Amino acid sequence: MPEMRFDVRWPDREVTRCYSPSLVISELLPVGSYPLFEFMERVRAGLNIGSERVRLKFGFYCSAAMDQLAELQERARRFEPQDSVEVSALYPPGVEMPTLAHDSAKAPPTVEAGGGSEP
Repeated sequence: MPEMRFDVRWPDREVTRCYSPSLVISELLPVGSYPLFEFMERVRAGLNIGSERVRLKFGFYCSAAMDQLAELQERARRFEPQDSVEVSALYPPGVEMPTLAHDSAKAPPTVEAGGGSEP
């Protein structure tokens, strides 16, 4: 099942890289700007459809899609429904994704042979 990533630029200009278990998200959320309420309707529909496709193929819903939706809903609470949200990039399979500035901050600590860890 082809999964994909997409970047969302929030009203505060922060960018979040998001996951979808299905390419359907690119049909519902092409690159462009949306009022927050519309973005949330579209992303909710896309992630639910993707999760349902996983269920039909594998017998269980996609928990990663539901986790992504929960994260987006939490982030959206910081803004007004009419604020503008931009889908700034879509990354279907095979398309290289640039590193986001904050990605390195989310990387897990590395464990060295001696068992210590680096921050």
